[in-house]
Amino acid sequence: MKTAFAALALLLATATAACNTVEGVGEDVTAVGQTIDNAAEEAN
Repeated sequence: MKTAFAALALLLATATAACNTVEGVGEDVTAVGQTIDNAAEEAN
């Protein structure tokens, strides 16, 4: 029972870390998109 609980805790911790990583990448991609958009507007 303790092994199953430990495995579940590890799985949840990994899933949480992965979600935070994906969220951070999404924010970075959004920032790059906004920068490109701003540069394109300034060029026109």
